[in-house]
Amino acid sequence: MSSQDEQLPAAAAAPGPAAADEGMTWWYRWLCRIAGVIGGMSCAFAGLWNCVTINPLNIAAGVWMMLNAFVLFLCEAPFCCQFIEFANAVAARADRLRAWQKAAFYCGMAVFPVMLSLTLTTLLGNAIAFATGVLYGLSALGKKGDAISYARIHQQQKQMDEEKLTGSLEGQA
Repeated sequence: MSSQDEQLPAAAAAPGPAAADEGMTWWYRWLCRIAGVIGGMSCAFAGLWNCVTINPLNIAAGVWMMLNAFVLFLCEAPFCCQFIEFANAVAARADRLRAWQKAAFYCGMAVFPVMLSLTLTTLLGNAIAFATGVLYGLSALGKKGDAISYARIHQQQKQMDEEKLTGSLEGQA
């Protein structure tokens, strides 16, 4: 076995601290993955449809969309790319990324073809890939707090403001 073959199982077996510390529930993680796979399919079909034209910008946007589809499949569903040697290593590295990094990457990846050629095909084809980035971005924001903790924080801030106000008034006298 080569040194690269020995590194692949170790990288795939050890999920990074980003995956464990994110606080994503199992169903939300699966929702993000399914959205990524569906986004990849929509990018692939819309990219292929975009390439059937004579406009060079549409062809470039279509090729970029098919590249987006490949990256989405590689990161979110590496079992679809079993014929590629480095698919598991890329998927393991993508799993170690933080949610906000995935969000920025997927959203930026989906916006570029739309900026290149603003058509209905590019908008609809990249919409689900962009939505995948939005889902990862929402998970990066974290869980919503409960009303009791927010009320407690608000009360503490109100008390601190009153103490500052009384302290400044006493200092002026």
